[in-house]
Amino acid sequence: MARSRPMRSSYSPPRSTAYAENGMACTSHPQASLAALDMLRAGGNAMDAAVAAAAVLAVVEPMSTGIGGDVFCLYARGGTSDVLSYNGSGRAPGKADAQWFLDNGIEKIGTESPHSVTVPGTIDAWCRLLADHGTMGIDRVLAPAIAYAENGYTIHEVVHQSWADSVARLSGDENAKRILLVDGKAPALGSVHTQPLLAKAMKEVAAKGRDGFYTGWVAEDIVTYLNSLGGLHSLDDFAAAAGEYVDPISTEMAGYRVHECPPNGQGIVALMMMNILNGYDIADMDPLGADRIHLTLEAGRLAFRDRAEYVADPAMAEVPVETLLSEAYARMQRDAIDPKRAMKEVPGPKLPTTPNTVYLCVIDKDRNAASFINSTYWGFGSGRVAPKSGVVLQNRGAGFVIQPGHRNCIAPGKRPMHTIIPAMLTKGDKVIMPFGVMGGDYQPWGHTHVLQNMLLHGMAPQEALDLPRYMFENGVASMEASVPAHVLHDLACRGHKVAISPEFHGGGQAIWIDWEKGTLAGGTEPRKDGIALGY
Repeated sequence: MARSRPMRSSYSPPRSTAYAENGMACTSHPQASLAALDMLRAGGNAMDAAVAAAAVLAVVEPMSTGIGGDVFCLYARGGTSDVLSYNGSGRAPGKADAQWFLDNGIEKIGTESPHSVTVPGTIDAWCRLLADHGTMGIDRVLAPAIAYAENGYTIHEVVHQSWADSVARLSGDENAKRILLVDGKAPALGSVHTQPLLAKAMKEVAAKGRDGFYTGWVAEDIVTYLNSLGGLHSLDDFAAAAGEYVDPISTEMAGYRVHECPPNGQGIVALMMMNILNGYDIADMDPLGADRIHLTLEAGRLAFRDRAEYVADPAMAEVPVETLLSEAYARMQRDAIDPKRAMKEVPGPKLPTTPNTVYLCVIDKDRNAASFINSTYWGFGSGRVAPKSGVVLQNRGAGFVIQPGHRNCIAPGKRPMHTIIPAMLTKGDKVIMPFGVMGGDYQPWGHTHVLQNMLLHGMAPQEALDLPRYMFENGVASMEASVPAHVLHDLACRGHKVAISPEFHGGGQAIWIDWEKGTLAGGTEPRKDGIALGY
């Protein structure tokens, strides 16, 4: 991470990179970062702290994540480059056959449909990862989250705004309206909110482990409610829920190796973008100039075209990972790019947008590194909440298509194409940085953008996260408002349809290990409420 730029640039918010020696946690909410740091200082390791932080986020940032969602994790043990990958994404119900949907006149799964609710993978993943790599039991790790749910937590600014934006969706479900709204409105900024039903469900997990969620009253509550809405879920689907360890996939950038989880996640899309852009002298370009942005937009359009065609559950569909990540394929992709003109015929992403997610990373004193991402997909997932347990149910099933023969067509026990992707950077035999940039379809763009900022433009983690962002979606080059006007004009002259996004793109965290100095450098998303804390 050699520096080639001033400590702060004119387009970066005034936030400093955090530094520490022993351990560090970066999350999107202060309470979650504090819970992780408390766990580290109490003798826990990075996995204990990551799960504790994720659980707190499931309470204090309920529009983004929850125990009714999914998890992906990359974990590097003892400072080494030995990176393991865990897929904790949920599956479609055993009765979810594509022909059933077609016979019932359903050609697309709506984001608020009971059919969008896949069996949650979160609790199974937390329990498995703690048992295999943690030092503390699920009861102790869940204690901070349970305390916040039961005793209350203060509503922060970004959380409040996201909550307010979701009032209409929550009002459409009687349980959500009763449990998550206060007099029909989002909890007020700075007010104290509680979730006693969720606390009760988490206590059940703390006492009984994964069975407390998948085989007891919590599962019965969720299944009964979904069935009342027409869902195909069964208690057997919940009892059978299980994530799995998978081999990570990777590519190189500037002498470092970038690791992602394999499909059914879209980490491969980030790696394809990086491979395409490795053929250009990005380091010699203005980091916020039209040349770099144009090439990134074109690379992303090509990679997302392939996502729509190829990314699916590899247990039930052929996904040509080796071919998609080959240098020969990257060269072929580059041949389609004109540095001066935008392509006219490459389709944009077809899947729903406006999702919510939480990404966090933790490093402990032994340099175990956790790159951890949790999500219920859209704001408050499906907008459906189980009546007795208060569990917000995800809508990942909206990522399926109902098109027999398509790789990503819904099928019994199948996992949908997934957008949430943690990442890990290594060099030689050492881990260098857990990082991630949340935000649905933005995530491959964010991984590419932030990593290039650091490795090619010499930025520190915080500066790399601060830089204005952009992506291509729905046929438009979508820019954050802080991208300079002359750059927007240049892009438009190259044939891009340019628009200012009404919302910021994504949110990220990163912790860099400086092995020579023996210190950690952490950055946290300035567009969120979060904080980087170390000791």
